[in-house]
Formats: sequence, structure tokens, C-alpha cells
Amino acid sequence: MQTILYGENASGKSRQAARTVMLHPTDHYLISFRDSYGTLDDSYYYQLRWNAQAIDDDTPTLGQLIEKADALADSRAAWDGQEKQLAMREQRKALLEKLLPLFGLDRLWDKYIITLSSGELRKFSLVKALLSLPRVLVLDSPFTGLDAGTREDLARLLGEVASELQMEVHLLMQRLDIVPPFIQETQTLPPGPLPEPDIAAMRTAIASLPVKDLAAEPFYPSGDAPEIVRCNAVSIRYGSRTILNSLDWVVREGECWAIGGQNGAGKSTLLSLVCADNPQAYACDISLFSHRRGSGESIWEIKRHIGYVSPELHRAWQHNIPALDIVASGLFDTTGLPRRPDEGEERTCRFWMRLLGIEALAERSFLQLSDGEQRLCLIARAFVKDPELLVLDEPLHGLDEKRSALVKELIDAFMQRPHKTLLMVTHFEHELPRCINRRLQLKKS
Repeated sequence: MQTILYGENASGKSRQAARTVMLHPTDHYLISFRDSYGTLDDSYYYQLRWNAQAIDDDTPTLGQLIEKADALADSRAAWDGQEKQLAMREQRKALLEKLLPLFGLDRLWDKYIITLSSGELRKFSLVKALLSLPRVLVLDSPFTGLDAGTREDLARLLGEVASELQMEVHLLMQRLDIVPPFIQETQTLPPGPLPEPDIAAMRTAIASLPVKDLAAEPFYPSGDAPEIVRCNAVSIRYGSRTILNSLDWVVREGECWAIGGQNGAGKSTLLSLVCADNPQAYACDISLFSHRRGSGESIWEIKRHIGYVSPELHRAWQHNIPALDIVASGLFDTTGLPRRPDEGEERTCRFWMRLLGIEALAERSFLQLSDGEQRLCLIARAFVKDPELLVLDEPLHGLDEKRSALVKELIDAFMQRPHKTLLMVTHFEHELPRCINRRLQLKKS
């Protein structure tokens, strides 16, 4: 049976999937939402991907991890006898010959795992799952983080693999944008506990927010349509791999940019330069808020004006603290709280949580929330300090149709306010808000 389990955020999809795979305790594979961004360990921090000094002799390459997954699958097959082990070895070899060029991972074989994009890590997670040749494969949001071409290839490949290996496939979906042709049944779960979005009230609330006096902010540029970002022939390389190649780009206040490109084209790397998270910025000709990087500015002067959410941030956030504290950390641009928010700051946090329909979750542990609820908390964190530059890297990951529509309307309403600029990355055209008025398409080197 090949099925889609479809439901809103917090409707119990992952819990039901867990019950499904428990029926096959020795012959299943589950890829959860967090696996979208690759393997996580205690040493991970969200800037890790851009810090080449974090690479040492123990840092694995993509090829080494795939070979390790293949060897592990081979050792497990040995329990079924030599004949079956040899047959499964041939199946895995044939599968890899399909998967590696299909996902473009053959070109990344020698690349360190921490330098790969979230979409490339997603492909690796899928390869690792399929190499185990499971009888039951459960994929939570399988098309998350993949460019359009890869989504189509994956949908086709899953059908072929399910047929060839007689594999049972269950897909967990918040949206039904892609229904692979091999799917035989769709199950719709009852709505979750989040309240119905009130978009009209949200727009009114945002329109009533006070306007900042930026004259008191010496780091923010003055004048009409000042430059917010300038890149002059910016190139970023990790070893022999070129991520950005001689990029010229200027962003002015009030512009709303959609940044596109294939997995690995450099979208998140570009945003890491803007958010002062990538140390290679000091070797490049980059200006933020009309200040050249490396001219004496602090990263805190930059971050004070930026609201940010990304797959790396979500992947790294493993703090067992109340959701309200997660949102409040955005006031301080930290991954924890340097102090407790005062009464006014807490009201601000609750205001943004209320707009997103998650105020009732304020006291709940972040790690006990569903993936979609966690993403809404991180979106509230991006808005909480009323930033001048909003940097949203695939912000709608893990959100159902209602919450996606709400966040798009929130972005649109926010961008109507003075002195606001938007940079947004997504692989889905329908996720872009109406305010988008500029586009940058990056090409994979």
C-alpha cells in the first residue's frame, strides 16, 4: 500500500507514522522533518556550515557517509544468509547508480558533509534511507527543501523503487502540492488544536505598530532608498568547490527580493553573508547598511536590524525551554536569554505569537511542539524586534496551507511599513508573498 497521510500542523501525523513503523520493527525506515537538514549531533551550531575552521581529520565527506551506510546495510543483510546478502548488495549497487547522478551527489562525493546545503543534505538522507532497502518507508515532508527538478525526479523515483523492491511507502504531508502517481490512498487527519487564522485582525494589528525613529540609530543609513546590501564581485569557495562566483548585487531599502536557484547554488550561503554569520565576508567586498564589512563594525550592530529564520537555525535549535523564551531570544540576537525579558518585552513576544496563533503554546517546551509549531515560534522570533531587514530562508517549511497563507499575509502586511526590506528564499513559487518586486536567480557552479 502506497499512501499519503495529510493533515494540518499538530494533527498527529508523525505520531501516527510512528505507530505505523512499529508494526515493522526490524524492516522500516522513517525520515522525520529534522532529517531534512541532515544528521545532527551535540557539536552542531547553526553557523557551522560556513566555518571552514570547523573541518578537521574527523569531519566526514559525503562519500564516506554513503559508504558507511552501505556497509551497515550489508552487515544487517548478513543475518539472512550469504545468498540474500549478495542479492541485496547488487540491488543497492544498482540503486546507487540511479540515485547519485539523479540527485547530483556524484559530483559532491569528496565534499565535507558540513559544507553541503540543506537540500543536498536532504538528498543524502533519502539515499541513506533507500540503501537500507526497507519494506516500509515513511517520509515526513519528503519534498521539503528540494528544487523543482529534484521534486519531480524524487516522485518518479519513489514509484520505481516501491515497485521494484515491493516497498510500502507512506508520505506525511502538510500540503498536497505534489501527489506522486504511484500513491493509492490519501488519508486526511482531523485538524490540530491551533486556532483558525484571523488575517484581517493580523493586518490591523501590524498597521497599528509604532514606527521606529531610525534617526537615533547611527548604524542605519539615512537618505532616500539607502543601500542595505552591496556585493561587489563576491566569490565564496570551500576547497575546490565554488559556491558563489563573482556576484554583483545591490539591495535598497523597500525592495522585496525572491532569491532562487537549485540546491547548492549558494542561496543560504549568500544570506549567511548578509546576516554576518559567514567569516568569509571579511575577505569579500561586502557592505551592509552602507558599512563595509571589516571596517570596525560589530556583528551586533548588523544583527540588531535583521530578523532571520532558516533551516540551519531550526536544525540547531535543541533548547528544552519554553516557546516564549525562544521568541524572546530574538530580541537579543542570541541562542539563549542573557536576561529575562521585562514586562514590555514579554508583551511584544506574546503579540507576535498571538498573530501566528501560537500564544497558547508560550509556556510549552519548544522540543515538545510539532515541527510546524516550532517553525512558527522561529518566525515569531524573526519579527519580534521589528527588524528593518527581514531575511527568510525557506520560512514556510513544515507549515500547512492555512499557516502558510497566514505567514505570507503577515509578511505582506509587515512590508507595508516604512524602512522595511525583504530577502526571501524558497523553492516554491506559490510560497512567495505578493510584495515581491525583485528577483535574483543564482546558478549552481
